[in-house]
Amino acid sequence: MAITLTQTAAKRVQTFLANRGKGIGLRLGVKTTGCSGMAYTLEFVDESNTEDMIFESHGVNVIVDPKSLAYIDGTELDFAKEGLNEGFKFNNPNVKDECGCGESFTV
Repeated sequence: MAITLTQTAAKRVQTFLANRGKGIGLRLGVKTTGCSGMAYTLEFVDESNTEDMIFESHGVNVIVDPKSLAYIDGTELDFAKEGLNEGFKFNNPNVKDECGCGESFTV
């Protein structure tokens, strides 16, 4: 499988990278935290590590470490605006449950 972005998410990431003036892509990962156990992490990347997996989606490199890939393989990252709120949305087929606040998940 792979990690993909919707066109909307890819355009948003490209805008962030352009405004930042540097970067080779977006790192998507997970960390242990929250009510349900795991939370997503997003950060811009200037250099990848040798063990990183790199997926290209709509012209954007999505960089994932092997440990995180086990939990997020097959995930599609979207960007949505709802009223005054906007942000990235994770469509992860591996999620079994999420906490009520939407900050963490279990697989």
